[in-house]
Parts: sequence; structure tokens; C-alpha cells
Amino acid sequence: MSQIDNTVLLEKILINGLITPYFQPIYDLTNGEIYGHEALSRGPKNSSLFSPDPLFALALKEEKLHKLELLCREKALSKFAKLSLEGRLFLNVSASLLSSPDHQSGMTLAILNELGLDQKDIVIELSEQHPYDHNGLPRSSVDHYRKMGFQVAIDDLGVGYSGLQLWSELQPDIVKIDKHFIKGIDKDEIKREFVRSILTIAQRLNCLLIAEGIETQQELDQLIEIGVTLGQGYFLGRPTETPAFSTHPYLVKQARRRSQFQEDHSETVQTLCRPTASLQENRLLEDASQVFKKQPDLVAIPIVNGKNEPIGVVRRNQLHELFSTPYGRALYEHKPVTNLLSSDVLIVENHVSLSSVSTLMTNQEADTLNNEIIVVRDGKFIGTGHLRDLLKRITELKIQNATYSNPLTLLPGNVPIHREVSRRLLSNENFHVAYFDLNDFKPFNDFFGYSKGDAIIQLVGYLIKELVSPDHNFIGHIGGDDFVVIFGDQNWQQQCEKILTEFSRQVREFYSEETLQEGGVWTKNRQGQTLFHPILSLAIGVVKPNPKQCNNHHQVAELAAQAKKVAKQQGGNHLYLQPPQLHETAEPMLSSIVM
Repeated sequence: MSQIDNTVLLEKILINGLITPYFQPIYDLTNGEIYGHEALSRGPKNSSLFSPDPLFALALKEEKLHKLELLCREKALSKFAKLSLEGRLFLNVSASLLSSPDHQSGMTLAILNELGLDQKDIVIELSEQHPYDHNGLPRSSVDHYRKMGFQVAIDDLGVGYSGLQLWSELQPDIVKIDKHFIKGIDKDEIKREFVRSILTIAQRLNCLLIAEGIETQQELDQLIEIGVTLGQGYFLGRPTETPAFSTHPYLVKQARRRSQFQEDHSETVQTLCRPTASLQENRLLEDASQVFKKQPDLVAIPIVNGKNEPIGVVRRNQLHELFSTPYGRALYEHKPVTNLLSSDVLIVENHVSLSSVSTLMTNQEADTLNNEIIVVRDGKFIGTGHLRDLLKRITELKIQNATYSNPLTLLPGNVPIHREVSRRLLSNENFHVAYFDLNDFKPFNDFFGYSKGDAIIQLVGYLIKELVSPDHNFIGHIGGDDFVVIFGDQNWQQQCEKILTEFSRQVREFYSEETLQEGGVWTKNRQGQTLFHPILSLAIGVVKPNPKQCNNHHQVAELAAQAKKVAKQQGGNHLYLQPPQLHETAEPMLSSIVM
């Protein structure tokens, strides 16, 4: 189509409103729930102006960009309301539009009121591709949106030189990192450092960070590991005209895995619990005053009912303020403590994990966030904890977990593995231990180099994390190419066989066509002999420990090592189950995946 024809088509689009809104999901990476949708506009289908790039480029050239943007905004808001989509709606707005004569103050708010939408759910997304000072845009134009209740986001951070200046001047609520820094972030340490730095700045400025352009699972896993909590991209969901996005299954699965690990392996709030004086709800404020006088460090007194169930607290500062007013003590000292009761306090059972308590604390509203944690057992008051102690212990546990984690895969190492085996033995649980090891890994490493060797190890870790259910199972990385899975699931065999199948398929991508045709590689050993080594395969030795015979994790480790040795002797991708210790004559279970 000629330039003239496109110009005519653009005019028709503007006059007849021939714009179709598409929506791309933005997910909360911590739990898989929808955070919002970005509105993306498309022209008439099967036309040269269907895609946004030629459509907006022509509008800019014809000086009709602002009219097109306003049309797209109105269409997106109407469709968002009609579909009753979840979360926030992100509207792309060029910075220059805010100071344009085409932009009427209050227009967006009027549309929202007509559609029954709340401005708190709308995010005005300014792109760095349009410099902040374009057309002399004043800061007041952005503040105008914020005062009306809209949030402001910067799009494509990192595309142009002005990004950080734009950030500092606008002080946005949300920043979106350009896809350039997300693509291949799992393989690029420089990009990881850039994103870590941006995340640190965002956290200090109380600003949300969204990663754009997530296209692979490996990129997503790396972003989650870095600490990015919001993301969008083709891997999570493509733009569509009729979205039906709900929770994202992969993110939900990973959240369950983290939650299960935290529940099984983190300390409980019981470790923070300290005996604390409490008062019955019928006691007087004078009694509370005496308790505070005797305990100068006490900031709040738990108040309990007749069943010893906590109903709130009386805080020192509030009581002091009340008694310091003229006639305050005389008027209130003989009143029940319930007259000054604060119920905005966190009450948790003693078996709740520290990580769960931390989540509960941070989910509180900022203006009601308090330091006290009331600990109960079966609903009965037993003591209190403090936010300061919670943060301190969580920090200690994170350092401990980092110390015991494998740096290549970030999976728990030997110490956590041993603890988990010991815990299951003491609990007399029914479980299997699977020991994973690569066949011919050293020759592969020597032939292709340590970089590809590390990639193979990461592949094994990735497949295990992906194909092993997060419920009742524990994944660990002993070191090198040795992994362990402690299965509580009864369908452990099917999960192991899936790993073997996927590994035998994906490992071929690490070989050249020549080596694949030969079926392996030739290398020299230490004696100078040239030996042939087939394509890498995975051996899995499995043992079912008998708690009556295994007294500790060392004995379980020996049994698992024996099972792995037998599996490796078979060659190829094999799964071997060690016979039960009490029935040494039982037939071993042997499974293989043939290439």
C-alpha cells in the first residue's frame, strides 16, 4: 500500500474509531496472580496499519499522534470495563500528550466515571521514547494525574540516556525495565547486575518494578531469584483481544514449591515467643499503668478474655497520652482496659513459619503496621514476639540458607539434605531417596569446556525442579553433577522417568551435528589413550530407607550411593531401585530410556 493510501486509511481510523484494544497480562511473580493488563492498540485487521509500529509512526509523521492516542485510550477503557478484567489497567501515554492542546484536563476521569471504573486501578504509563521535557512538559502535568488518584509508570527504562533523570524527576509509582535487559538475563551477568541495581533503587524509593519481555522460563526463574516481583512477556501471556487470564500455572507451582519448602524447613514463630504479662479484659486502666511502671521496656500489654484468648493490646504511648491530659487519669484510671483497646494486632498460632509471619506483617496496611506479634497455641495466649526479632532471625536464616546452597543451581546443599533425611527418619515417614548422577560427565567437560559443563548441570537441576512435584518432596544439589530428591510422593517413579526422557531429548542440543552422528566424543585419558564416550546420560539410583534399620542420614547416604553405582553400571539413561533392606533377595526394579 502506498504512503497516500496509508494516510487515507489513518484518517478513516481516526474518524470511524477503527481501533481494537488488545491486552497483555502483568503477573505477580511471587504467587502467579494477575497484577494488571497493559492495553495495546491495533488497527484494522489485514491492513498495513494493523501493527502498532507502522500505525503510530505514521500518526507521528502526520502530526496526529495525540488524536490517535486519545482514541486508543477511550477504546481501551471501554473494553476493560466491558470485560471486567482483573487488576490495574496500564495506559500508554506519550509525555508530549500531557501538554498538548488535544489533551483536555479531566477527560480520562470523566470517561472512568461514565464507565464505573476507579482511577486507583489506572496506571498512566509514560514511555522514555518521548523525552520528559518534550514540548516543555512541566512536572505539574504529571502531578495532576497523581493528585486525581492515578498511578504513574515509566516504560522502557534503559532504552534512552534520560531514563534515570526521568525517574528522579517524575518519582513514578512504577518502573518497567526494557526487554533488552531481560533477554538472556539468565546467561548474562552484566544484565543481572543492572537489574539488581535498578531493583535496589526501586526498593529504596518505594517504587514497584516490572520486568518486560520475559520470553523464556530460564529468564523468568532468574528474575524471581534476583527478587523482581512483577513481570510480563510472551512466556507469561501474549496480547489478545479477548483475554481470559487467571493465575499462571507455572508461577503458582513455583509459589507452592517455595511455600512447601518454607513450611517444612523454616523455624516457627514459637522461636520468637517470650513470656509476657497480660491483663483480663475486665481489669482497669490503672492496673495497666502499674504494669508499664514495673516493666519500663514494655510497649504493649496483651488483653485476653475469660478463655485466655487475646482480643487486642493496650499500648504504652496511648495510655500515657490519655493520662497526661487534664483530669485524664482521674477520669479514666477506673475504666476497664477495653476503653483503650487496640485490635489492630497480629495474632498467630505458634506453629506458623517465620516466613509466613513475615508475609502477614508486610501485608498489613502501612498506617496500621505495628511491632507486636501475639503468639497463641490453639487460640490461647502464650506470649509475644517482636518485629525486630523476626527480621533479625529471617536475615540469619537467609544467610544460613545461602551458605548451604549450591551457587550454581541455588538448590539446598549437603547440610539441608542431611537435615531433611534425619527429620523424615525421626518422624518414621515413608519416603524414597533418589540419587541423580551423569554418566561420562568429565570427558564432556574436558571436550566442550567448563561453561557447557555448567550448563549441563543447570539443565539437570532445571528438569528436576520442573518435573518433580513441589508437594511432599525435597530437592537438593550435593555438588558437581550429583543431585538428590527425597520423595514423599508415591508416584516418584513416573516423575523420575519423565526426567530421564526429557534429559535424553534436551541434552542433544549441546552437541554438534558431527558428534551426534558419531554418537559421542573422542577424548584422551591421563595415560594418553584415545577413548570414545557416548552422549551424556543420566543415572538415577533409588532407595527406600527403613527407619528401623537406618539410624541416621549417613546410612541413608551410603544406601543411595550404592543404588546410584548400580544405575551407572547399566549405562545410558537408567532408573534403579535398590531392594528393601529386609528383603535382600527381592528383584530390583530397573527402568531405562533408550535413545
